[in-house]
Amino acid sequence: MTLKSKIVVLLFFLGIAVIGAQTDSDEIADPLISFSDPTRIWGNGVEGIIEEAYRLCFKTRILDGKVMNLRMPFAQNNERDKLSEQGWEFLGGGKADPNFLWEAINGILDSDDFKDYSQAISDGREKVIIFDIPGQTWTASRDLFDIARMKAGAYRGLPHRPYVLVSGRGVEETDVYNYLYCVGLAGMDCSGFVWHVLSYIARAGGLDLGNTLSRALGVRGGNDPSRYAGTAFYNSKSTQISAVNDEIRNLRPGDILLFRSADGGMAHSAIIQSVNLSTGTIRYLQCTDEAPLRERGVHESFIYFDPSLPETHLSDPSLNWTQARYPPFPGEKASPFSDDGNRYRAFAELGGGRVVRIRALTAVIDKLNSR
Repeated sequence: MTLKSKIVVLLFFLGIAVIGAQTDSDEIADPLISFSDPTRIWGNGVEGIIEEAYRLCFKTRILDGKVMNLRMPFAQNNERDKLSEQGWEFLGGGKADPNFLWEAINGILDSDDFKDYSQAISDGREKVIIFDIPGQTWTASRDLFDIARMKAGAYRGLPHRPYVLVSGRGVEETDVYNYLYCVGLAGMDCSGFVWHVLSYIARAGGLDLGNTLSRALGVRGGNDPSRYAGTAFYNSKSTQISAVNDEIRNLRPGDILLFRSADGGMAHSAIIQSVNLSTGTIRYLQCTDEAPLRERGVHESFIYFDPSLPETHLSDPSLNWTQARYPPFPGEKASPFSDDGNRYRAFAELGGGRVVRIRALTAVIDKLNSR
């Protein structure tokens, strides 16, 4: 890698915008401008607005001497507390604004406990980190049997007490995620992230989505509408929700993807950022922890289709959904679905996956796309 390339990569991860800055080389300037300005790639319409909302879920920190591009963690409140004697709640119930969450996360990462955690996984010795989510604590085991069991795949963790094998060679982004998830209880759940993006679109078009949907959401006086905007609402019979025929040609940015669960309800939501009928690409964004370790939390996902067949439904098995699904922590029970496509097509007898649209945003999106 050339020196100029290294500078481009470093400045990108540091999040430095150099729009308008003088430079001796367009080779450096052009990539940096593209990275820092979503409109250079996505334009001034709703695709660019959604990208701006997405980027608010990433922050760069220098931790343990390393430049790290941190993503907003996933927040999971009551799926893991079945065996726990006490429940817990993530900051803001998983629905908080990214700015609030990053402020809290900065405090967590500056804490003495996180410094102790960093030292424990940077001392050059293998160990097992045992997290206690209800107690928001962690312990380190150097017991050779604990280490051997983890290496052999004999996972001893529980949903509320994940076990993680670490090499002792220093903090990685995945280690930071584990701490924020298990100890900091900071992050966004799937519908909280979707609400963040929808609200951001609305504000860009001069609309307060919370006020507009407060009655439909059943918001009680003075409460935060985001707390009520869960996946169940997106799947509700509210007049504010419009079902979309999921042929690809009908989809547009801002549409919500819903993934069904075995009980007939919807267990997960994501949001479409772009539909490119020319290249055969759908880019959608989501927050989940059933993903490769470095993608846990907020991340992008893709669907590839034949551009000559825009009438193809999302449930068609010919589509290539690239988002693979993995257990949140290595050793835990794997997802029954190998990828998002399998998950979308699951429980077809109950209706399978679904696409919906917020009626109140229709005019806003049209306005943004006409700029």
